[in-house]
Amino acid sequence: MAPPLFRPLTIRGVTLRNRIGVSPMCQYSSVDGHATHWHLVHLGSRAVGGAGLVFTEAAAVTAAGRISPGDLGIYSDTHGEMLEVITTFVRRQGAVPGIQLAHAGRKASTIRPWEGRRAALPEDGGWEDVVAPSAVPFSETYPMPHALDRAGIGDVVEAFGSGARRALEAGFRVAEIHAAHGYLLHEFLSPLSNLRTDDYGGNFDNRIRIVRDVVTAVRAVWPERLPVFMRVSASDWVAGGWTPDETVELARQVAELGVDLVDCSSGGNTPDASIPVGPGYQVPFAERVRREAGVASAAVGMITDPKQANALIQDGRADVVLLAREELRDPYWPLRAARELGVEVDWPIQYERAR
Repeated sequence: MAPPLFRPLTIRGVTLRNRIGVSPMCQYSSVDGHATHWHLVHLGSRAVGGAGLVFTEAAAVTAAGRISPGDLGIYSDTHGEMLEVITTFVRRQGAVPGIQLAHAGRKASTIRPWEGRRAALPEDGGWEDVVAPSAVPFSETYPMPHALDRAGIGDVVEAFGSGARRALEAGFRVAEIHAAHGYLLHEFLSPLSNLRTDDYGGNFDNRIRIVRDVVTAVRAVWPERLPVFMRVSASDWVAGGWTPDETVELARQVAELGVDLVDCSSGGNTPDASIPVGPGYQVPFAERVRREAGVASAAVGMITDPKQANALIQDGRADVVLLAREELRDPYWPLRAARELGVEVDWPIQYERAR
């Protein structure tokens, strides 16, 4: 029998050939939200490399919800053309194409990270309609957002549903709702960024309301046969912020609404969090969600070694491992992992001579 990392996983009507996924990673290389040949090669090579699940970067559900002018979008019907080329290629390599639906909130309209850390000016392609739960900027170098009113919240929820519809039409088979890393939905969850006094702020039930609304909107258009994931920041790593206990309860509630797997990351909502980064440092969050909320989970964060990844699945700490930087360093990591773990897997026929 194959080691756990290389055993298939079926969620609803979708089967992953193994438990290895490529985590969403921003490329800042889109044009007006449109994917380019860069995305085809970037995502396609990871599918060729043997991953079971290949996620796009965060795809903004509104133009103003992009992190930068170079971000991927799913807010226009024209975005689907190139994305369909990508999903077709990914599926032909035996991988499942996934998309992360996102809104950057108060971290929107910034320049690309290799250009610095500041708001995007008009000459950079920036925009003024940056929104958040409350009029509190991420930092002094980021844009000052304006607080969403009730109509604006409704528009965001509707945009997530519309983005899911476009993603389905483009051929994606997994939709992940981005509620992590200090972006809009996370901003509503955390008391550090949500200072509202209406029914979208204050107590736990109010702060999670928009996330529940978004899950409902996505599930309304996403077929029952296809999975919905959610990425969360399980801890703000700051006193008074969002906590792992709250993450477990959120996971319970969204699972009842149709979320099939919770992808457990952390941090990103404040610039001064003290995070104890190290190999597998976020795995305990995935383990708690799986054990206490009774929902499948994905582990992320400095997972680099095949034996390490296999042990996480074998020990029941997560159902899937998602790799980011390690997949940038080695798009063929799954093929290498199979060799190191003594597993026979299919290689692309074009590469068979290199086995």
